[in-house]
Amino acid sequence: MPPVNNITRFLDAHKVAYAVFATPAEKLGALETAQFLNLPPELVYKTIVTLRARPGKPVLAVIPGNAQVDLKRLAAALGEKKMLLPTEAEAERLTGLQAGGISPLALVNKGFQVLIEAAAQQQAQIHISGGQRGINISLSPADLARLVNARFASLIAP
Repeated sequence: MPPVNNITRFLDAHKVAYAVFATPAEKLGALETAQFLNLPPELVYKTIVTLRARPGKPVLAVIPGNAQVDLKRLAAALGEKKMLLPTEAEAERLTGLQAGGISPLALVNKGFQVLIEAAAQQQAQIHISGGQRGINISLSPADLARLVNARFASLIAP
């Protein structure tokens, strides 16, 4: 039986098609998750917590596992002058989630603005963290964007 948590219950309640994959419970990055699930790394997305230079709620950048967020592109997409990366400990404190388990679906209605790399729109399904270590979820990028009120933007260097 696949793992069940608040995110899978949320997806069920919203009648969203998804699949759940169990992964090792230790902290895995997106690349290690892709390797474990035997998937191309560009299909396994990671959630990067970013901070505005001026006061404001952190922003979640959802990008392919084989890419790095381009803070200048992210700032431009948000109309900000500058965006910053917190430490892993700060990201955990800000989200209340462990690194390796940070998911935009776990932070719905918590006030986080979410941007998803535009390239995700070219995929039928992408994989994201299931909100805790050891759970990975695949769903359509359009469903993810709708559920977390995200928009698509170019967030990585070409």
